Amino acid sequence: MTDPFSGNPRTEWLVSAANKDRKMQLIDAFSYTDKKGDKWSAPACYVIDGASIPRALWTAVGSPYCGMYRRASVVHDKACEDAVGDDAARYAADRMFYRACRDGGCSWLQAKILYIGVRIGANWRAASLLEDDRPAEPRTEEDEVDRAAQQALKAIADDPEVAAAPDDPELLEEAVRNAGRRHLAALPPAAVARRVPWK
Repeated sequence: MTDPFSGNPRTEWLVSAANKDRKMQLIDAFSYTDKKGDKWSAPACYVIDGASIPRALWTAVGSPYCGMYRRASVVHDKACEDAVGDDAARYAADRMFYRACRDGGCSWLQAKILYIGVRIGANWRAASLLEDDRPAEPRTEEDEVDRAAQQALKAIADDPEVAAAPDDPELLEEAVRNAGRRHLAALPPAAVARRVPWK
C-alpha cells in the first residue's frame, strides 16, 4: 500500500524569546493525499505548533508531536490556518484530519476522540475559550478552561449517537454536531458564557 503521506516531516525546533517552545518549522514541504485524491500540503518553512489540538484537551487526546497522529497534525495545522473565517473549509480540514489519523495508524476510537477534540476547538476558538493565551510555563493544576473542555469532550464521546457512528468522518461529523448541541448546555456557566454556539 502506498503511503498517503509524503514521508516523514523534517523539522527544526524554533527556540527564541519570540517563539513559544512548541513551535517547529518544516525543512521540506510535506503533504497528505486523501482517498479522494485531494492533496493537503504544508510548504517548506511553514511553522507548526499543534494548535489545531486545543491545549486544554492535551491530557485527554495527547499533546502535539506524540502519537500516531503526528503527521496528520502537520497538514491539519496548515489547513486550519487556511480555513480561518470559512466554516465549510474548516469542516473539510477536520474531516481530512480524521482520515489522515486513520491512515497514519490511529485506531477508530483514537481518531474519533481526536476528531471530537478538533471540532470542539473549531467551535470555541472564536470565543477564546480554548485559545492558547494562557502562560506557556508548565502548570501543576488544571484550570476551569481545561476542566470545561475535558467535560465537553467526555460528554460528546460518550453520547450514544457518537458511539454508534460508523468509521466515516462525514457521518461522524453529524453525530458530533448533534451531541455538541446537546451537551454544551451542561457546561459551567462561566465556560458557556465564553463559547460560541455549536455550528
